Amino acid sequence: MAVKLRLQRHGRGKRPFYHIVATDSRAPRDGKYIERLGDYNPLTKPATINVNVDKAVDWLQKGAEVTDTVKAIFKYKGILYKKHLLRGVAKGSFGLEEAEAKFVQWVEEHKNKVLDHEKKHHKDKKDIAAKLLEQEQKKASDRDLKRQAALAAAEAAKVAADAPAEEAVVEQPAADAPTETTEAPAE
Repeated sequence: MAVKLRLQRHGRGKRPFYHIVATDSRAPRDGKYIERLGDYNPLTKPATINVNVDKAVDWLQKGAEVTDTVKAIFKYKGILYKKHLLRGVAKGSFGLEEAEAKFVQWVEEHKNKVLDHEKKHHKDKKDIAAKLLEQEQKKASDRDLKRQAALAAAEAAKVAADAPAEEAVVEQPAADAPTETTEAPAE
């Protein structure tokens, strides 16, 4: 029986949630499993991963195969690094305490990288939100200026329409008034 470490899907449609399990490679994806090692929720930012490190390392040392996704998760959590360190202990390269110290140091460094990434992600979100807010304020101020200009034009048109129109007074000669005519001299 070949043991495989893989994901078991749960959750409703388009809202996946996974259990990380050790199972017989011939068992169906969501079928019976030997042991549950943790869970993985890809929908949160960053993804939530809870894994029992000791159980996972134990299964890896027993020769369990891992799927690509689970391998990536184990690499992210440092489980593969811990397996590597324990192999060094088995060969006699260094002691168990030194291996644990290296693993703890790696976890702390990795945690800082994750926190830095989260801060950057939140900063980027804040920058985008600030830019969007600034654009909306600019659009609103442009609309207000256009509205004020239109109101001023309408007010000017209303004032012009209400004012009495000055009529041009043109003096026309009366029809019965004599007109002066000058005669041209005779030649």
